[in-house]
Amino acid sequence: MRYAYLGPQGTFTEAALLRFPGTADADHLPLATVPAVLDALRRDEADGAVVALENSVEGSVPTTLDELATGEPLQIVGEVNLPVSFALLVRPGTRLGDVKTVASHPIAQPQCRRWLAEHVPDAEWRAATSNAEAAQHVADGHYDAALAGSFAAARYNLDVLAEDIHDVADAVTRFVALRRPGPPPAPTGADRTTVAAFIGADHPGALLEILTEFSVRGINLTLIQSRPTGARLGSYLFWMDFEGHVQDARVGEALMGLRRICADVRFIGSYPRADAVRPDIRRGTHDADFAAAASWLASLRTGTR
Repeated sequence: MRYAYLGPQGTFTEAALLRFPGTADADHLPLATVPAVLDALRRDEADGAVVALENSVEGSVPTTLDELATGEPLQIVGEVNLPVSFALLVRPGTRLGDVKTVASHPIAQPQCRRWLAEHVPDAEWRAATSNAEAAQHVADGHYDAALAGSFAAARYNLDVLAEDIHDVADAVTRFVALRRPGPPPAPTGADRTTVAAFIGADHPGALLEILTEFSVRGINLTLIQSRPTGARLGSYLFWMDFEGHVQDARVGEALMGLRRICADVRFIGSYPRADAVRPDIRRGTHDADFAAAASWLASLRTGTR
């Protein structure tokens, strides 16, 4: 097995990759951008891929959402939640007063903005494609410091000048494992399903129509976000994560409802939840309830009731 991930070595994505079963002994393919990671999987240059999807401080990762919603289809098969805390990495001998430039991934900087303003107020921030790349730039002498995981220091021969840096405690990033489309993992009872729903003509109540398909079946949405489709101004899709598995009757019924009212629905995966939380299934929405209702309807149609 070969797994693509956002590199270079020493990123939080690499740390997340190693949390998925069977990845420690696999070949790892570090790439420079999220689109490059996903394209490697699409071109069969990798058997799987791991990318960041959502951060508890900064929210969803737009590039990941857009690529999975509108690019060549891929399928989520698992997720992990990784606690994220940053360290300030510098070349040996660098002191805090020497730091005039700090590099990091754009999602990292807002999570440490207040700390940076307090401790290195004169330092200018520089964007990097990943926090590990920022560390690499520091090692090469391009910048004075990098915000990255402390585990990246040894890899790039840097010192940890400060650690446990964050403006919000207990920040967590959700990473997902991807494969090319195929059968989803078997249901566990603590699953999440992800879809992208494309609305047709914009009209009052369009979002309400979509939400109703979930509400009447007792399905809890864990994430909903609108994203432009890129087709034209005002054309949007809704990215939705919700409790349950495509094999569940209530989820299947909701997906059929979405398919009827939306211009298109892309199934992006049903997979085990990282937190293993089981949904609270409302009365009337268990699989047995749907089966009993279908049997009752069949008896009405055949006159056998």
